[in-house]
Amino acid sequence: MSVPDNRLQALFKQPQALPSAPEVAARLIATFGQDDVDIVAVARDIDRDPVMAAKVLQRANSAFFRLLRPVSTSRDALMVLGLNKVRALVINTALNDCFHAVGTLNLDRYWHHSLVAATLARYIAYPLRMDENLAFTAGLLHGIGELVLHAGLPEAMTEIDRELDLLDPRRAAMERQVLGFSHAEAGAELARRWHFPPRLVDALAQQVSPLEAPQPEPLAALVHLAVWRACIHGTPGDADRLIHTYPDALGLAMGLDHDVLVTEDVPPLRELEAS
Repeated sequence: MSVPDNRLQALFKQPQALPSAPEVAARLIATFGQDDVDIVAVARDIDRDPVMAAKVLQRANSAFFRLLRPVSTSRDALMVLGLNKVRALVINTALNDCFHAVGTLNLDRYWHHSLVAATLARYIAYPLRMDENLAFTAGLLHGIGELVLHAGLPEAMTEIDRELDLLDPRRAAMERQVLGFSHAEAGAELARRWHFPPRLVDALAQQVSPLEAPQPEPLAALVHLAVWRACIHGTPGDADRLIHTYPDALGLAMGLDHDVLVTEDVPPLRELEAS
């Protein structure tokens, strides 16, 4: 990942753009890459923050996860969903809490879109034989840069929000034109400072134009595809947009059968709608 320019560094000198990672999130970030993680200790860490625990349980019991039975404790959530999903939920919840005042950004819509992207990322990872859990995490966290930008540059982001919707594919280009960088670079820089694994940092940084990176990270390409499909989900004219906007070069480079995504009937999205 390239060294951020002065404008991005200036953004992160503002305390509202660079909050400290809450203790429970920091502890879970530290478990990335560990082969043997004590689930009981993780549950205990989550339960030390009752507000965080309650929010994680609420989201764990949401329709997105379609659990056979509701979970009532952090340990239950870990046993049913697994460490990787719960870790991603905790980190995303912590980020939402850190950036609770984000001007014109609709956090509920942001959260819903992030979960759709995460679900799709995991779905895409399977035929590509990529790490499904890491894909889910990357999809869930792909938009954290928008939180940073709205917290640190509220006036500029209000203007951008007036011009383009959060899910508009032209948004990153406009952010770069106005700010000198986009949510991708901002999110990657926050992830780097919060000590996310290098692959996740690179995936966030490269997600907008994954084929243009000097050393492309495949996870970035997967995230790009998942976000592209998540942005189209539920909008009028899905079928035409799917055909005409599918990133062919990226799908070809990844070796992904375009039928996996160029269809209105994507299984995990059908399940979400049926919930």
